[in-house]
Amino acid sequence: MLIVQKYGGTSVGSPQRIQAVADRIVKTRAAGHQVVVVVSAMGHSTDALVELASQITSEPNAREMDALLATGEQVSTALLAMALQSRHVKANSFTGWQAGIKTEPVHGAARIEDIDPRALTDYLKEDGVAIVAGFQGIALGSVTTLGRGGSDTTAVAIAAALHADRCEIYTDVDGVYTADPRKVPSARKLPMVSYEEMLELANLGSQVLHPRAVETAKRHNVALVVRSSFSDAEGTVITDMSTMEGLRVVTGVAQEKEVARVAILGVSLQSRPLAGLFGALADENINVDVIVQSIIRESEVDVSFTVFEADLPRVITLLDVLKPQLGFREVLHEKGLSKISIVGAGMISNPGVAAQMFEALEAVGAQVKMVSTSEIKVSCVIEQELLERALNSVHDSFALGKE
Repeated sequence: MLIVQKYGGTSVGSPQRIQAVADRIVKTRAAGHQVVVVVSAMGHSTDALVELASQITSEPNAREMDALLATGEQVSTALLAMALQSRHVKANSFTGWQAGIKTEPVHGAARIEDIDPRALTDYLKEDGVAIVAGFQGIALGSVTTLGRGGSDTTAVAIAAALHADRCEIYTDVDGVYTADPRKVPSARKLPMVSYEEMLELANLGSQVLHPRAVETAKRHNVALVVRSSFSDAEGTVITDMSTMEGLRVVTGVAQEKEVARVAILGVSLQSRPLAGLFGALADENINVDVIVQSIIRESEVDVSFTVFEADLPRVITLLDVLKPQLGFREVLHEKGLSKISIVGAGMISNPGVAAQMFEALEAVGAQVKMVSTSEIKVSCVIEQELLERALNSVHDSFALGKE
């Protein structure tokens, strides 16, 4: 069996942790498996590199920033290769480009376009452990980085390119939970989650896996397992919905803090408001989430949407510029909000789920300010100060703490 294992920053955060990872790899090989390993930078070393750059210039060149940040993962690969070699295991470190990872020519948040796996395949034939630097690739001869969650995406993409039997994501949690166990004491680990559910949870604030990694796994049907590198506990299997026995109505509850709501009142319908407004926001790389449009009279609409609080000043500035074009009367905004979401593949055939969620929120005094739904998701924007109580109330309402 060919297994791709990915170890995050906490898993390789110290020489002692790297030694423990090496022991786990040796154990996997002893069970008769071939192994390709993808690693992140050690602990907070990427943050340290960003700080280092800031001491040189307030506006670092994007190409050189990628060249700098890519060194963090290269440190991890070399140290892990040394640890395996000291255990008499044949091992080599590979940068992203040595591993054949080709990306679009974008610095800071590039997408993988192709992987030429021949270098890795040849090394596996020599019975070696290939250790690949995550988070990076090459485009037009320059180093590129993949942005947040890039090492997860690297691991899944390599697993797809090699037709691996399994991709194991090792982190500091032992699987996917029904809710954040730090906020919800009754949260329990899930043995299995569908790609669709995991993608929604990842997009809605779950930090276990990056959405791009889940998308890649679903597209290429890569078998994923999320496990802890600190224990031997069974993890969570992420698989195709069709292979799961019985779909839960609600699988988990996700949260996102520091949300702001923007309401634009009296937008002229003659101004093509949605295309002009959200096109301009996209051009500024402002991520818009929940969107509600209300037609007040034939000639105008009210539009509300949510953004991250950190983006609110830029949104207000942009709306001042767009006012002559959109012809709106007033802009209102509100900070101190959060988003709570329930996700479950079984919602498709179970009416009344939203009503049950609203009842749970009302039970703790949370006012629902905006709602967004899909076939397997319901999201509500509420006051941030009530988020933790709301999480526990919704979690209990759907009995997610029970097997």
